[in-house]
Amino acid sequence: MSQHHFHAVIWIDHQEARIFHFSPTAAEKLVLHPNHPTRHIHHKANSIGSGHAAEDHAFLQAVAQSIADAGAVLVTGPATAKTELVKHIRQHDPRLMKIIAGIETVDHPSDAQLVAHARHYFKAEDRMLPQS
Repeated sequence: MSQHHFHAVIWIDHQEARIFHFSPTAAEKLVLHPNHPTRHIHHKANSIGSGHAAEDHAFLQAVAQSIADAGAVLVTGPATAKTELVKHIRQHDPRLMKIIAGIETVDHPSDAQLVAHARHYFKAEDRMLPQS
């Protein structure tokens, strides 16, 4: 990142992660894709297995590393990838858990909508934190 921003927001699903490091007036975007995106698997009767692909640990690790220098992060997404990311961070990079400010279900916002939502979230969140 060319500039350090305290806040970050992640929008993640099984196809991509959009990470924004932002301030009140600027935002920098990073997009990451898994090497093996999950395909929707349709079951046939009597098939073996759950149909869920194993989480792409390299993808989740790359997303975790992208927020390592942030001070507070909001994790969002439409389905289970956001909780898989938080679980991955808890297991593999637990020091990052302290910067995760919240986890929210958010459908498919535009980049501008996502950053606006995160700014609003942190404006309310920051009012609740003791100011140094």
